[in-house]
Amino acid sequence: MERLPAISGLGIDPVTRARRYDYSLTAGAPLYPNSNLYPEKTPLEIDVHEGIEVGVLLTGGQLRHYDDFTLPMQPGDIWLCAAWEPHGWQITAPNSSDVVLIFLPEFLGEETLGDLPWLSLFAAPASQRPRATRPSVRERALAIGHEMLAELQEQERAWESALRLDLLRLLLMLSREWQPPAPLEAQSRPLVANLPRIMPALVLVHSRPARRVTIAEAAQSCGLSRAQFCLIFRNTIGMSFGKFCLQSRLGFVAQMLISTDLSTEAIAEQTGFADGSHLHRTFVRHYGCTPGFYRSRRQRL
Repeated sequence: MERLPAISGLGIDPVTRARRYDYSLTAGAPLYPNSNLYPEKTPLEIDVHEGIEVGVLLTGGQLRHYDDFTLPMQPGDIWLCAAWEPHGWQITAPNSSDVVLIFLPEFLGEETLGDLPWLSLFAAPASQRPRATRPSVRERALAIGHEMLAELQEQERAWESALRLDLLRLLLMLSREWQPPAPLEAQSRPLVANLPRIMPALVLVHSRPARRVTIAEAAQSCGLSRAQFCLIFRNTIGMSFGKFCLQSRLGFVAQMLISTDLSTEAIAEQTGFADGSHLHRTFVRHYGCTPGFYRSRRQRL
């Protein structure tokens, strides 16, 4: 039986010295699947990681916490987390269980959901992402979740391929009834055929969370001119590359705030901001609070 990659727990990032969970995600092993059983209620836990996350609640109850809202979960509910997005969970009922897939963009690669790139679901603000809103959708999601759990437990031949197909089924089901928020909807029709052309840039951003990836670097990695790259990226993902990159980098900053004692100046230096003041202003615009307040609030949880 093939073994799952190990979670090393809270380790120390060799570049930033930030403590973080190591899910052992690499280009050769872009998936970390996991299942959890919680016999009792638990306090809030916070996590930030380089992988994209999709989970299904199988039994019991949870509260999923994001920076702009809290989502109560019941069996059959699905949650989505973007890469480097601070998120938390609190178990609200005993004997709760779930199944979770944490993965790099290359795990799904150039797949699309009809005429919608799958990454568009994660580009939307957390409060506006698709979720199961009807009992029939939860019922189907619960069935898929149990299929995923069986694949994870039995690990028969090609079990990771089966999980990939189950993941696509979940995302397709969510996308069918989803109305994208105005900023995404206002974009021209997504150029889904061009998703493979920008994948190198996505991989570049996710592999270097502590540094600023320039448009020139991203375009070069894709073999495109700056103008071509910017147009294709926006029409495929639903946001500009600059915003996508900044969103990822700020998520990594948030992780450093809650897992290290580094000053704002030190974090700014290690994450490509001009100085502490620049990071402070950018953080306030994105999270609605100062880095210091964010750190103190998370440490009190």
